[in-house]
Amino acid sequence: MTQAQQLRAESDFEQLPDDIPISANIADIEEKKGFTSHFVFVIEVKTKGGAKYLIYRRYRQFYALQAKMEERFGPDNKTIPFTCNLPILPAKVYVGVKQEIAEMRIPALNAYMKSLLSLPVWVLMDEDVRIFFYQSPYDSEQVPQALRRLRPRTRKVKSISPQGPKFDRIEAPRAEALFDFTGNTKLELSFKAEDVIFLLSRINKDWLEGTVRGATGIFPLSFVKIIKDFPEEDDSTNWLRCYYYEDTISTIKDIAVEEDLSNTPLFKDLLELMRREFQREDIALNYRDAEGDLIRLLSDDDVNLMVRQAQGLPSQKHLFPWKLHVTQKDDYRVYNTVP
Repeated sequence: MTQAQQLRAESDFEQLPDDIPISANIADIEEKKGFTSHFVFVIEVKTKGGAKYLIYRRYRQFYALQAKMEERFGPDNKTIPFTCNLPILPAKVYVGVKQEIAEMRIPALNAYMKSLLSLPVWVLMDEDVRIFFYQSPYDSEQVPQALRRLRPRTRKVKSISPQGPKFDRIEAPRAEALFDFTGNTKLELSFKAEDVIFLLSRINKDWLEGTVRGATGIFPLSFVKIIKDFPEEDDSTNWLRCYYYEDTISTIKDIAVEEDLSNTPLFKDLLELMRREFQREDIALNYRDAEGDLIRLLSDDDVNLMVRQAQGLPSQKHLFPWKLHVTQKDDYRVYNTVP
Protein backbone atom coordinates (compact mmCIF):
# COMPACT_ATOMS: atom_id res chain seq x y z
CA MET A 1 0.00 0.00 0.00
CA THR A 2 1.40 3.37 -0.99
CA GLN A 3 1.78 6.23 1.43
CA ALA A 4 -1.14 8.06 -0.23
CA GLN A 5 -3.34 4.97 0.13
CA GLN A 6 -2.37 4.64 3.79
CA LEU A 7 -3.35 8.24 4.35
CA ARG A 8 -6.74 7.75 2.73
CA ALA A 9 -7.34 4.64 4.83
CA GLU A 10 -7.10 6.65 8.05
CA SER A 11 -10.35 7.73 9.61
CA ASP A 12 -9.13 11.26 10.29
CA PHE A 13 -8.78 11.86 6.55
CA GLU A 14 -12.56 11.46 6.26
CA GLN A 15 -12.97 14.33 8.70
CA LEU A 16 -11.21 16.75 6.35
CA PRO A 17 -13.27 19.20 4.27
CA ASP A 18 -13.92 18.19 0.68
CA ASP A 19 -11.94 21.14 -0.72
CA ILE A 20 -8.64 19.71 0.55
CA PRO A 21 -6.30 19.01 -2.43
CA ILE A 22 -5.34 15.35 -2.82
CA SER A 23 -3.43 15.41 -6.11
CA ALA A 24 -1.73 17.91 -8.39
CA ASN A 25 -0.06 17.48 -11.77
CA ILE A 26 1.61 19.92 -14.12
CA ALA A 27 -0.42 20.26 -17.31
CA ASP A 28 1.83 22.73 -19.12
CA ILE A 29 4.25 25.61 -18.77
CA GLU A 30 3.47 29.13 -19.99
CA GLU A 31 5.59 32.21 -20.51
CA LYS A 32 4.60 35.29 -18.51
CA LYS A 33 5.92 38.83 -18.64
CA GLY A 34 7.29 40.74 -15.68
CA PHE A 35 10.23 43.13 -15.94
CA THR A 36 11.68 40.16 -17.81
CA SER A 37 9.93 37.05 -19.13
CA HIS A 38 9.53 33.99 -16.90
CA PHE A 39 7.73 30.67 -17.02
CA VAL A 40 4.93 29.44 -14.77
CA PHE A 41 3.71 25.89 -14.23
CA VAL A 42 0.04 25.31 -15.06
CA ILE A 43 -1.10 22.80 -12.43
CA GLU A 44 -4.31 20.80 -12.35
CA VAL A 45 -5.43 20.31 -8.75
CA LYS A 46 -7.98 17.69 -7.67
CA THR A 47 -9.72 17.90 -4.31
CA LYS A 48 -11.10 15.29 -1.95
CA GLY A 49 -14.61 16.25 -3.04
CA GLY A 50 -13.86 15.65 -6.72
CA ALA A 51 -13.44 19.24 -7.91
CA LYS A 52 -10.73 20.07 -10.45
CA TYR A 53 -9.23 23.45 -11.26
CA LEU A 54 -6.05 25.05 -12.59
CA ILE A 55 -3.50 27.10 -10.66
CA TYR A 56 -0.44 28.96 -11.97
CA ARG A 57 2.76 28.83 -9.92
CA ARG A 58 6.36 29.96 -10.39
CA TYR A 59 9.26 27.90 -9.14
CA ARG A 60 10.02 30.55 -6.52
CA GLN A 61 6.56 29.94 -5.01
CA PHE A 62 7.45 26.25 -4.63
CA TYR A 63 10.72 27.32 -3.05
CA ALA A 64 8.99 29.67 -0.60
CA LEU A 65 6.51 26.95 0.40
CA GLN A 66 9.31 24.45 0.99
CA ALA A 67 11.17 26.93 3.19
CA LYS A 68 8.06 27.43 5.34
CA MET A 69 7.48 23.66 5.57
CA GLU A 70 11.06 23.01 6.67
CA GLU A 71 10.84 25.75 9.28
CA ARG A 72 7.54 24.43 10.63
CA PHE A 73 7.74 20.66 10.25
CA GLY A 74 11.41 19.89 9.62
CA PRO A 75 13.52 17.74 11.98
CA ASP A 76 15.29 20.79 13.41
CA ASN A 77 12.06 22.28 14.76
CA LYS A 78 12.00 21.78 18.53
CA THR A 79 8.98 23.96 19.30
CA ILE A 80 6.18 21.63 18.14
CA PRO A 81 5.76 17.85 18.46
CA PHE A 82 4.73 17.41 14.81
CA THR A 83 7.60 16.72 12.46
CA CYS A 84 7.76 14.61 9.31
CA ASN A 85 9.99 13.65 6.42
CA LEU A 86 9.41 16.41 3.91
CA PRO A 87 9.85 15.78 0.17
CA ILE A 88 12.92 17.13 -1.59
CA LEU A 89 12.45 20.09 -3.91
CA PRO A 90 14.63 20.30 -7.05
CA ALA A 91 17.41 22.82 -6.55
CA LYS A 92 17.59 26.29 -8.01
CA VAL A 93 19.23 26.61 -11.44
CA TYR A 94 20.97 29.87 -12.25
CA VAL A 95 22.32 29.23 -15.77
CA GLY A 96 20.45 28.02 -18.84
CA VAL A 97 17.51 28.70 -21.13
CA LYS A 98 14.45 29.45 -18.98
CA GLN A 99 12.04 27.28 -20.97
CA GLU A 100 14.42 24.31 -20.92
CA ILE A 101 14.91 24.68 -17.16
CA ALA A 102 11.15 24.74 -16.61
CA GLU A 103 10.61 21.67 -18.80
CA MET A 104 13.36 19.82 -16.98
CA ARG A 105 11.76 20.52 -13.58
CA ILE A 106 8.33 19.07 -14.43
CA PRO A 107 8.93 15.39 -13.40
CA ALA A 108 10.64 16.40 -10.16
CA LEU A 109 7.95 18.94 -9.25
CA ASN A 110 5.20 16.39 -9.97
CA ALA A 111 6.94 13.94 -7.64
CA TYR A 112 7.35 16.70 -5.05
CA MET A 113 3.63 17.58 -5.08
CA LYS A 114 2.63 13.90 -4.92
CA SER A 115 4.81 13.36 -1.84
CA LEU A 116 3.65 16.60 -0.22
CA LEU A 117 -0.03 15.72 -0.59
CA SER A 118 0.61 12.27 0.88
CA LEU A 119 1.87 13.67 4.19
CA PRO A 120 -0.20 13.47 7.41
CA VAL A 121 -3.50 15.31 7.53
CA TRP A 122 -2.19 18.05 9.80
CA VAL A 123 0.21 19.02 7.00
CA LEU A 124 -2.65 19.09 4.48
CA MET A 125 -4.53 21.45 6.80
CA ASP A 126 -1.54 23.79 7.12
CA GLU A 127 -2.50 27.29 6.01
CA ASP A 128 0.43 27.76 3.63
CA VAL A 129 -0.16 24.38 1.94
CA ARG A 130 -3.86 25.15 1.47
CA ILE A 131 -3.17 28.62 0.09
CA PHE A 132 -0.56 27.28 -2.33
CA PHE A 133 -3.05 24.82 -3.86
CA TYR A 134 -6.15 27.06 -3.76
CA GLN A 135 -7.37 28.65 -6.97
CA SER A 136 -7.00 32.40 -6.47
CA PRO A 137 -9.05 34.99 -8.39
CA TYR A 138 -5.92 35.55 -10.50
CA ASP A 139 -5.74 31.82 -11.32
CA SER A 140 -9.41 31.62 -12.25
CA GLU A 141 -9.16 34.52 -14.71
CA GLN A 142 -6.27 32.98 -16.68
CA VAL A 143 -6.97 31.32 -20.03
CA PRO A 144 -4.78 28.21 -20.48
CA GLN A 145 -2.95 28.06 -23.79
CA ALA A 146 -2.44 24.36 -24.48
CA LEU A 147 -2.48 21.97 -21.49
CA ARG A 148 -0.21 19.61 -23.39
CA ARG A 149 0.23 17.10 -20.59
CA LEU A 150 -3.31 17.06 -19.27
CA ARG A 151 -5.09 13.72 -19.40
CA PRO A 152 -8.67 13.68 -20.78
CA ARG A 153 -10.89 15.49 -18.30
CA THR A 154 -13.33 13.39 -16.29
CA ARG A 155 -15.54 14.45 -13.44
CA LYS A 156 -16.86 12.44 -10.53
CA VAL A 157 -17.92 14.68 -7.71
CA LYS A 158 -18.37 13.49 -4.18
CA SER A 159 -21.02 15.70 -2.60
CA ILE A 160 -20.89 16.98 0.96
CA SER A 161 -23.68 15.37 2.92
CA PRO A 162 -25.71 17.61 5.22
CA GLN A 163 -25.50 14.76 7.71
CA GLY A 164 -21.74 14.49 7.31
CA PRO A 165 -19.12 15.29 9.95
CA LYS A 166 -19.57 18.56 11.75
CA PHE A 167 -15.97 19.46 10.86
CA ASP A 168 -16.92 19.58 7.15
CA ARG A 169 -19.84 21.92 7.65
CA ILE A 170 -17.90 24.37 9.83
CA GLU A 171 -14.68 24.56 7.84
CA ALA A 172 -15.78 24.21 4.21
CA PRO A 173 -16.25 27.40 2.15
CA ARG A 174 -19.99 27.86 1.62
CA ALA A 175 -22.66 30.32 0.57
CA GLU A 176 -26.36 30.86 1.17
CA ALA A 177 -28.66 31.27 -1.84
CA LEU A 178 -30.43 34.65 -1.90
CA PHE A 179 -32.74 33.74 -4.81
CA ASP A 180 -33.87 30.70 -6.76
CA PHE A 181 -31.58 29.85 -9.66
CA THR A 182 -32.37 27.47 -12.52
CA GLY A 183 -29.42 26.41 -14.61
CA ASN A 184 -29.65 26.82 -18.38
CA THR A 185 -27.18 24.01 -19.15
CA LYS A 186 -25.99 20.76 -17.57
CA LEU A 187 -22.94 22.62 -16.27
CA GLU A 188 -25.01 25.00 -14.14
CA LEU A 189 -26.21 24.24 -10.61
CA SER A 190 -29.89 24.80 -9.77
CA PHE A 191 -30.91 25.72 -6.23
CA LYS A 192 -33.60 27.38 -4.12
CA ALA A 193 -33.43 30.50 -1.98
CA GLU A 194 -31.89 29.81 1.47
CA ASP A 195 -30.09 26.67 0.25
CA VAL A 196 -26.58 26.30 1.69
CA ILE A 197 -24.16 25.66 -1.18
CA PHE A 198 -20.71 24.24 -0.42
CA LEU A 199 -18.12 25.97 -2.60
CA LEU A 200 -15.60 23.94 -4.61
CA SER A 201 -13.80 26.54 -6.70
CA ARG A 202 -13.91 30.08 -8.04
CA ILE A 203 -14.45 29.98 -11.81
CA ASN A 204 -13.91 33.73 -12.32
CA LYS A 205 -14.95 36.97 -10.66
CA ASP A 206 -18.63 36.39 -11.50
CA TRP A 207 -19.13 32.59 -11.24
CA LEU A 208 -18.49 29.93 -8.59
CA GLU A 209 -18.60 26.14 -8.55
CA GLY A 210 -20.43 24.39 -5.73
CA THR A 211 -22.51 21.44 -4.61
CA VAL A 212 -25.91 21.11 -2.99
CA ARG A 213 -28.12 18.04 -2.46
CA GLY A 214 -25.73 15.79 -4.36
CA ALA A 215 -25.60 17.97 -7.49
CA THR A 216 -22.55 19.93 -8.59
CA GLY A 217 -22.22 22.80 -11.05
CA ILE A 218 -21.43 26.45 -11.59
CA PHE A 219 -23.62 29.39 -10.65
CA PRO A 220 -23.48 33.22 -10.58
CA LEU A 221 -21.97 34.88 -7.53
CA SER A 222 -24.72 37.53 -7.55
CA PHE A 223 -27.33 34.90 -6.53
CA VAL A 224 -25.66 34.00 -3.21
CA LYS A 225 -24.28 35.47 -0.03
CA ILE A 226 -20.84 34.16 0.96
CA ILE A 227 -20.88 32.69 4.47
CA LYS A 228 -17.30 31.41 4.49
CA ASP A 229 -15.04 32.39 1.60
CA PHE A 230 -11.99 30.61 0.22
CA PRO A 231 -8.78 31.42 2.11
CA GLU A 232 -7.16 34.59 0.92
CA GLU A 233 -4.14 34.21 -1.32
CA ASP A 234 -1.70 36.92 -2.19
CA ASP A 235 -2.07 37.67 -5.87
CA SER A 236 1.30 37.44 -7.61
CA THR A 237 0.34 40.30 -9.92
CA ASN A 238 1.41 43.81 -8.93
CA TRP A 239 0.82 47.02 -10.85
CA LEU A 240 3.20 49.66 -12.13
CA ARG A 241 1.64 53.08 -12.65
CA CYS A 242 2.83 54.97 -15.72
CA TYR A 243 2.14 58.46 -16.97
CA TYR A 244 2.42 58.65 -20.75
CA TYR A 245 3.05 62.06 -22.32
CA GLU A 246 2.17 62.85 -25.92
CA ASP A 247 2.24 66.49 -26.98
CA THR A 248 0.60 68.34 -24.08
CA ILE A 249 -1.61 65.45 -22.96
CA SER A 250 -0.72 62.84 -20.36
CA THR A 251 -2.61 59.60 -19.72
CA ILE A 252 -2.36 57.15 -16.84
CA LYS A 253 -1.88 53.43 -17.40
CA ASP A 254 -1.43 50.70 -14.78
CA ILE A 255 0.65 47.81 -16.13
CA ALA A 256 0.40 44.32 -14.64
CA VAL A 257 3.84 43.07 -13.62
CA GLU A 258 4.28 39.66 -11.98
CA GLU A 259 7.15 40.76 -9.76
CA ASP A 260 7.51 41.41 -6.03
CA LEU A 261 7.06 45.04 -5.00
CA SER A 262 10.59 44.94 -3.54
CA ASN A 263 12.19 44.04 -6.89
CA THR A 264 14.25 46.65 -8.73
CA PRO A 265 14.36 46.16 -12.51
CA LEU A 266 17.35 46.70 -14.76
CA PHE A 267 17.13 49.82 -16.92
CA LYS A 268 17.19 47.85 -20.18
CA ASP A 269 14.37 45.54 -19.01
CA LEU A 270 12.26 48.48 -17.88
CA LEU A 271 12.79 50.29 -21.19
CA GLU A 272 11.89 47.17 -23.20
CA LEU A 273 8.72 46.67 -21.10
CA MET A 274 7.60 50.25 -21.80
CA ARG A 275 8.35 49.91 -25.52
CA ARG A 276 6.14 46.82 -25.67
CA GLU A 277 3.32 48.45 -23.72
CA PHE A 278 3.23 51.71 -25.68
CA GLN A 279 4.32 50.25 -29.05
CA ARG A 280 6.96 52.92 -29.58
CA GLU A 281 10.74 52.83 -29.75
CA ASP A 282 11.39 56.58 -29.42
CA ILE A 283 10.48 56.95 -25.74
CA ALA A 284 12.32 58.07 -22.65
CA LEU A 285 11.76 56.98 -19.04
CA ASN A 286 11.57 59.48 -16.19
CA TYR A 287 10.57 59.89 -12.55
CA ARG A 288 9.59 62.91 -10.46
CA ASP A 289 12.03 64.09 -7.81
CA ALA A 290 11.10 65.64 -4.45
CA GLU A 291 10.75 69.08 -6.08
CA GLY A 292 8.31 67.76 -8.68
CA ASP A 293 10.68 67.94 -11.65
CA LEU A 294 11.01 65.12 -14.18
CA ILE A 295 14.38 63.36 -14.11
CA ARG A 296 15.36 61.17 -17.08
CA LEU A 297 16.51 57.61 -16.43
CA LEU A 298 19.63 56.58 -18.35
CA SER A 299 21.15 53.71 -16.39
CA ASP A 300 20.71 51.11 -13.63
CA ASP A 301 22.06 53.63 -11.11
CA ASP A 302 19.26 56.04 -12.03
CA VAL A 303 16.65 53.30 -11.54
CA ASN A 304 18.13 52.38 -8.16
CA LEU A 305 17.99 56.04 -7.10
CA MET A 306 14.33 56.31 -8.20
CA VAL A 307 13.41 53.19 -6.20
CA ARG A 308 15.30 54.36 -3.07
CA GLN A 309 13.64 57.77 -3.13
CA ALA A 310 10.21 56.13 -3.30
CA GLN A 311 10.76 53.83 -0.30
CA GLY A 312 9.51 56.37 2.20
CA LEU A 313 6.41 57.32 0.23
CA PRO A 314 2.90 56.03 1.10
CA SER A 315 2.17 52.81 -0.78
CA GLN A 316 -0.90 50.84 -1.79
CA LYS A 317 -1.28 47.08 -1.86
CA HIS A 318 -0.15 45.58 -5.19
CA LEU A 319 1.03 48.99 -6.49
CA PHE A 320 4.74 49.82 -6.84
CA PRO A 321 5.61 52.91 -4.74
CA TRP A 322 7.67 54.39 -7.60
CA LYS A 323 5.97 55.73 -10.73
CA LEU A 324 7.23 56.04 -14.30
CA HIS A 325 6.75 59.03 -16.57
CA VAL A 326 7.08 57.99 -20.21
CA THR A 327 7.89 60.83 -22.63
CA GLN A 328 8.93 61.15 -26.26
CA LYS A 329 12.68 60.80 -26.55
CA ASP A 330 13.26 64.15 -28.29
CA ASP A 331 10.68 66.15 -26.32
CA TYR A 332 12.61 68.23 -23.78
CA ARG A 333 9.71 70.56 -23.00
CA VAL A 334 8.64 68.31 -20.13
CA TYR A 335 11.78 69.20 -18.16
CA ASN A 336 12.35 72.23 -16.03
CA THR A 337 15.01 73.95 -18.12
CA VAL A 338 14.35 77.53 -17.02
CA PRO A 339 17.74 79.21 -16.21
